[in-house]
Order: sequence, then C-alpha cells, then structure tokens
Amino acid sequence: LIPGNTVSLEKSANPNRKTKYDLIAVEDPKLGWVNVDSQVPNKVVLEWLKTKDYDFIKPEYVYGDSRIDFYMEKDGTKYLMEVKGCTQEIDGIGYFPDAPTERGVKHLRELAQAQRAGYRCAVAFVIQMEGITEVRPNVGTQPEFGTALAEAKAAGVRVLFLLCRVGRDSLEI
Repeated sequence: LIPGNTVSLEKSANPNRKTKYDLIAVEDPKLGWVNVDSQVPNKVVLEWLKTKDYDFIKPEYVYGDSRIDFYMEKDGTKYLMEVKGCTQEIDGIGYFPDAPTERGVKHLRELAQAQRAGYRCAVAFVIQMEGITEVRPNVGTQPEFGTALAEAKAAGVRVLFLLCRVGRDSLEI
C-alpha cells in the first residue's frame, strides 16, 4: 500500500461495519494487480480442488487442536491441506507470513503430526500476484514459521505453490 497506487474496493452490505469497503486488490507498478483479500485463497483452492477428482472434500476440518482448511478423500486415502495466501514479494520471490502467525505455526505442526499418522498432507501457498513462482518462509518476520515449515517438509508434508491469474476483482489458480 503505497500512496498513489490504484486499489480495488468492494462496498460492504453490512451496515454495522466500522468501514464501508473491503480492500480487494492493489495495483503494483511492477507486479500488476495483487489480490489482498484474505478470504479469497480458500475459495479459489476449493474451486481448484473440485477439479482434482477427490471423492470427498470438507472445508474447515478439525484435526488435533486445529481447524485445517481442507480434508479430502480419494480412493480411501485421507488428505489434509492448509492454505496460506501470499501477498508479499521481495526481489521476485514471495514470502510468507507478512505478519507473525502463531496459528500458522500450529497448523504446520499439526500437518506434520497428521502426515506421520498416515494422512497425506500439504500446505498450499496461493500466490496472489503474477510473476512469482515460489514462496519462502519470512524468517525476518517470524523465524518460528521457517522452522515449522522445515519440520513439516521433513515429515513428508508437500509444499505447493499455486500460481494465479490476478485481476482487479479476480483471482484464479
């Protein structure tokens, strides 16, 4: 958010809100549109998962002490997936988190535990801008997230980078 950059807003229908609008996207001079709506990554991942021939998909699945974004089944195999929306870019590389997230660390540890218990687990970074193909842990913001991600990968949790087409009011994997 830099003064002079174009933004996309959506008017809220909720009259009890403190603000009338939601910030949806910001136009960055070098990246184009960057979707910053935190609700969108899970919505686009659900659309994407529906194209992957799972027998069953359940959002907001309770596992251990966490609510994991998605539980899926396919041919008797159980899957868990946590979704992280990436909106931060430095020198052509995406970074997550852009703010400390104890919840994110907890979810990675739950995924590692589930992987060891026989689930097939993944963390999916939804890259909410174009031109970025990888996401690295932002250890400057939260070193613990980097440690938890490395531990999850060592336990067998897959790391997915979901590249997106981004518009003023759209995001598509």
